[in-house]
Amino acid sequence: MATQALRNRRLMRTPIVLYRARLGFLFGQRMLMLEHIGRKTGNRRYVVLEVIDRPDSGSYVVVSGFGTRAQWYRNVVANPDVRVWSRSRGPARATADILPADRAAACLDRYVRRHPEAWETMKPALENTLGSPIDDRGAALPMVQFRLAGR
Repeated sequence: MATQALRNRRLMRTPIVLYRARLGFLFGQRMLMLEHIGRKTGNRRYVVLEVIDRPDSGSYVVVSGFGTRAQWYRNVVANPDVRVWSRSRGPARATADILPADRAAACLDRYVRRHPEAWETMKPALENTLGSPIDDRGAALPMVQFRLAGR
């Protein structure tokens, strides 16, 4: 059932429509919508992601659940100038930075301590999509920090 839902493009695009309508608050503060530029097409692309950490009020950290294969991840590596939509606010200009392993591990540790039940559910799913186990340091789990412009 869940697999069928993930294959339903209209259902998967619904959060994007809600963020554009300034209804992102419906998803709470643990989600954001990322607007990025396609590395091949130059077109604007959108994806809704879970925020796993807020190191400060001007930044968000997210995980690439499909590793370095995720299209949004590959696009922000090619062009780190993005826009972030959060709650009912947006879009805000930001810059994407790939986190080094030590900072990614610290972010993951904070997430696991704050949301142990969510991590219990998410970890096996991430390991399945990545095709490898995730250790305590978050090995093989790419993370990106979005720093809002002017902060």
